[in-house]
Amino acid sequence: MTIFTHKTPTQDQVNDYLNVLRISGITNMFGAGPYIQENFGITKYDANRFLVKWMETFAERHNDES
Repeated sequence: MTIFTHKTPTQDQVNDYLNVLRISGITNMFGAGPYIQENFGITKYDANRFLVKWMETFAERHNDES
């Protein structure tokens, strides 16, 4: 019997990942959804929800970069 132990990541975990991805320049952040999906093993829908939240809160989390 296999027990499903996959956990959905927290927004903070995804935010940290996206901050590193952004700095790396690997992709335009509008195209980051597939990277979130692959890295965290989540659905496209969930990845896009995390990405939208990251974008909506970016300014308040990075107000010292202005």
